[in-house]
Amino acid sequence: EVQLVESGGGLVQPGGSLRLSCAASGFPFSNYAMGWFRRAPGKERECVASIAWTGITEYYGESVKGRFTMFRDNAKSTITLQMNSLKTEDTAVYYCARNNREFGGPTAKVDDYDYWGQGTQVTVSS
Repeated sequence: EVQLVESGGGLVQPGGSLRLSCAASGFPFSNYAMGWFRRAPGKERECVASIAWTGITEYYGESVKGRFTMFRDNAKSTITLQMNSLKTEDTAVYYCARNNREFGGPTAKVDDYDYWGQGTQVTVSS
Protein backbone atom coordinates (compact mmCIF):
# COMPACT_ATOMS: atom_id res chain seq x y z
CA GLU A 1 0.00 0.00 0.00
CA VAL A 2 1.37 3.37 -1.02
CA GLN A 3 1.62 5.77 1.90
CA LEU A 4 2.81 9.37 2.05
CA VAL A 5 3.00 11.04 5.46
CA GLU A 6 3.84 14.72 5.82
CA SER A 7 5.22 16.39 8.91
CA GLY A 8 6.70 19.71 9.95
CA GLY A 9 3.88 22.18 9.47
CA GLY A 10 3.00 24.84 12.01
CA LEU A 11 2.73 28.53 12.77
CA VAL A 12 5.57 30.85 11.83
CA GLN A 13 6.02 34.60 11.60
CA PRO A 14 6.56 36.34 8.26
CA GLY A 15 10.19 36.09 7.26
CA GLY A 16 10.65 32.87 9.17
CA SER A 17 11.46 29.36 8.00
CA LEU A 18 9.90 25.92 8.15
CA ARG A 19 10.96 22.52 6.92
CA LEU A 20 8.39 20.02 5.73
CA SER A 21 9.14 16.33 5.35
CA CYS A 22 7.30 13.52 3.64
CA ALA A 23 7.97 9.86 4.38
CA ALA A 24 7.03 7.48 1.58
CA SER A 25 6.45 3.73 1.68
CA GLY A 26 4.84 0.94 -0.29
CA PHE A 27 6.50 1.56 -3.65
CA PRO A 28 10.02 1.84 -5.18
CA PHE A 29 10.53 5.44 -4.11
CA SER A 30 13.72 6.07 -6.07
CA ASN A 31 11.89 5.37 -9.36
CA TYR A 32 9.34 8.18 -9.06
CA ALA A 33 9.31 11.94 -9.36
CA MET A 34 7.70 13.57 -6.35
CA GLY A 35 5.97 16.86 -5.76
CA TRP A 36 4.90 19.34 -3.12
CA PHE A 37 1.55 21.06 -3.61
CA ARG A 38 -0.47 23.48 -1.56
CA ARG A 39 -4.04 24.63 -1.29
CA ALA A 40 -4.84 27.98 0.23
CA PRO A 41 -8.38 28.82 1.34
CA GLY A 42 -10.56 29.60 -1.65
CA LYS A 43 -7.85 28.71 -4.16
CA GLU A 44 -7.00 25.80 -6.42
CA ARG A 45 -4.33 23.31 -5.48
CA GLU A 46 -1.02 24.42 -6.97
CA CYS A 47 2.37 22.85 -7.42
CA VAL A 48 5.02 24.42 -5.21
CA ALA A 49 7.93 22.23 -6.25
CA SER A 50 8.68 18.90 -7.83
CA ILE A 51 11.77 16.79 -8.32
CA ALA A 52 12.71 14.11 -10.82
CA TRP A 53 13.34 10.53 -9.77
CA THR A 54 17.08 11.21 -10.23
CA GLY A 55 16.98 14.15 -7.87
CA ILE A 56 18.77 16.24 -10.49
CA THR A 57 15.95 18.13 -12.19
CA GLU A 58 13.65 20.34 -10.18
CA TYR A 59 10.65 22.58 -10.80
CA TYR A 60 9.59 25.52 -8.65
CA GLY A 61 6.49 27.64 -8.84
CA GLU A 62 7.14 31.30 -9.63
CA SER A 63 5.86 32.48 -6.28
CA VAL A 64 8.41 30.39 -4.33
CA LYS A 65 11.51 30.51 -6.52
CA GLY A 66 14.55 31.56 -4.55
CA ARG A 67 12.79 30.95 -1.23
CA PHE A 68 11.90 27.24 -1.25
CA THR A 69 14.18 24.29 -1.90
CA MET A 70 13.11 20.72 -2.43
CA PHE A 71 15.36 17.72 -2.13
CA ARG A 72 15.04 13.99 -1.79
CA ASP A 73 16.83 11.22 0.06
CA ASN A 74 16.30 7.99 -1.82
CA ALA A 75 18.03 5.95 0.88
CA LYS A 76 15.43 7.10 3.43
CA SER A 77 12.48 7.41 1.00
CA THR A 78 11.85 10.98 2.03
CA ILE A 79 11.37 14.34 0.39
CA THR A 80 11.89 17.64 2.11
CA LEU A 81 10.72 21.16 1.42
CA GLN A 82 12.84 23.86 3.01
CA MET A 83 10.82 27.08 3.13
CA ASN A 84 12.60 30.35 3.86
CA SER A 85 11.48 33.99 3.88
CA LEU A 86 7.92 32.89 4.40
CA LYS A 87 5.10 35.27 3.53
CA THR A 88 1.52 35.42 4.71
CA GLU A 89 0.44 34.28 1.25
CA ASP A 90 2.29 31.00 1.79
CA THR A 91 -0.38 30.02 4.29
CA ALA A 92 -1.97 26.80 3.04
CA VAL A 93 -2.27 23.09 3.53
CA TYR A 94 0.79 21.47 2.00
CA TYR A 95 0.68 18.02 0.41
CA CYS A 96 3.32 15.69 -0.91
CA ALA A 97 2.43 13.58 -3.92
CA ARG A 98 3.82 10.83 -6.11
CA ASN A 99 4.06 11.29 -9.88
CA ASN A 100 2.03 8.72 -11.80
CA ARG A 101 4.91 7.67 -14.10
CA GLU A 102 8.02 5.75 -13.22
CA PHE A 103 11.30 7.44 -14.21
CA GLY A 104 9.50 10.68 -15.03
CA GLY A 105 10.64 14.24 -14.77
CA PRO A 106 9.26 16.89 -12.43
CA THR A 107 5.84 18.15 -13.48
CA ALA A 108 3.46 20.73 -12.07
CA LYS A 109 0.04 19.41 -13.05
CA VAL A 110 -2.18 17.96 -10.35
CA ASP A 111 -3.38 15.27 -12.79
CA ASP A 112 0.18 13.96 -13.13
CA TYR A 113 0.13 12.71 -9.53
CA ASP A 114 -1.69 9.66 -8.30
CA TYR A 115 -1.02 9.35 -4.56
CA TRP A 116 -1.27 12.11 -1.99
CA GLY A 117 -0.47 12.59 1.65
CA GLN A 118 -3.03 13.82 4.16
CA GLY A 119 -1.58 17.32 4.20
CA THR A 120 0.04 19.52 6.83
CA GLN A 121 -1.05 23.04 7.73
CA VAL A 122 1.40 25.92 7.35
CA THR A 123 0.28 29.25 8.77
CA VAL A 124 2.36 32.38 8.31
CA SER A 125 1.12 35.12 10.59
CA SER A 126 2.38 37.73 13.00
